[in-house]
Amino acid sequence: MGRVPESNKAWDTTLGSSGSAGSSGPSFRAAIEQACQDFCESQQPLLARLGPDADRLAEAARQSVSGGKRFRAAFCWWGHHAVAAPAEPSALLRACAALEFLHASALVHDDYMDASDVRRGRPATHRAFAAEHAESRWSGDPEQYGAAAAILLGDLLLSWSDEMLRTCGLPADRVLAALREFDRTRTEVVAGQFLDVSVQARGRASVDEAMTVLRYKSAKYSIERPLNVGAALGGATPEVQAQLSAFGLPLGEAFQLRDDLLGVFGDPAVTGKPAGDDLVEGKRTVLVARALEKLPAADAERLDGALGTPLTAAAVDELRGLIDVSGARAQVEKAIDELTGQALAALDEAEIDQSARVALRDLADRVTQREV
Repeated sequence: MGRVPESNKAWDTTLGSSGSAGSSGPSFRAAIEQACQDFCESQQPLLARLGPDADRLAEAARQSVSGGKRFRAAFCWWGHHAVAAPAEPSALLRACAALEFLHASALVHDDYMDASDVRRGRPATHRAFAAEHAESRWSGDPEQYGAAAAILLGDLLLSWSDEMLRTCGLPADRVLAALREFDRTRTEVVAGQFLDVSVQARGRASVDEAMTVLRYKSAKYSIERPLNVGAALGGATPEVQAQLSAFGLPLGEAFQLRDDLLGVFGDPAVTGKPAGDDLVEGKRTVLVARALEKLPAADAERLDGALGTPLTAAAVDELRGLIDVSGARAQVEKAIDELTGQALAALDEAEIDQSARVALRDLADRVTQREV
C-alpha cells in the first residue's frame, strides 16, 4: 500500500494519527466526540416535537455517547487507513463514530442486565431514571420505569448507530459493504450477551464457555469487527479482511481479558467502578473460571458462593486473595501476552499500509496494558 496522500497529512496530524501517538490520542477522541454530539444534535428537532420526556431521552443518549476511550472508533479508522487513504476524512469520522453508538447501546443494556449501579463514575442509566421517578413521586414502580427507560435508550442508540453509518457520506457501495460487516457485528454481540446471561443464570461456566462468551460479547465487536467495518469502507479484499481478523480477534480477546482483570483488581479511582465490581455482579469470567478450576474444594466453594452477593471491602480483598493464590491472575496475564504476541505476528504479515501497521501496533499496546 502506498503512503497517505499529501492532501490528507494535515488531517492526520490534527487527529494525532501520525507516528506512535496513534488515533487514540486526545485530538482524535475530541473529533469523535464532536461527531457523536453533532449527530445527537441533528436528532433534536424530531425529538423536541414530542415534548419534554423525549428531550430527557435525547439528553440521556447524548450523555451515553459522551467520553470514553474511543478504541472502537480508532480501530475502524485504522482499518480504513490499512487499505486506503480516505478521500473524505470527515465522512469516515462519522462512520467510525457509529461504532461508539453501538458500544453505548451495549453498555446501557449490559448495565441493566448486570444490575450495575455505576458507569464511568455516574449512575447507570436504569438507576438514574429510577431515581428521577422516585424523586418526582410518580405512580408505579421506579425500578420498572428505570428498566424500561434503559431498554428503550439502548434500542434508540442501536438504531442511531445504523443510521449514522448509512448516512455518513461515503460512497454507497462502500457503505453497503461496511453495513454487511456491521450487521454481523450486531448479531454477534447480541448473541454473546445472551450467552452471558445464560451462563450467569446457570451459575457455572467452564474456562472454554467463559472464553466463548468473552469472544462474542466483547472481543469481536471491540476490535476485529471495527477493523473490518473500516476496511470495508476502504474497499478491502476478502484476503486483507482475513488478515485484519487474524490480528483483531486475538487482540480483542486480550483486551477483554485485561478488562476482566480490572473488574476484580482495578483501582476504583481509575476505573470509575466499585472495587471488585465483577465479583459483586457475579460475572463468570475466564479469570473466575480458572480460579474455580484451580482452587481447593473449600476455597472454590467460598469463591463460588460469594459471587453475585453484596460484598464488604474485606470480603472483596479475601476473594481477590483466593484468585491470586489459585494462579488464575498469573494465567490470565500470560494469556494476554500470548494473544497479543499472536495478534502482532499476524499484523506483521498483513498486506497493509505501513503507517497503519505502526498505529495499530501502538493501539495494541494501549488496549492490553491499560489501567482503565
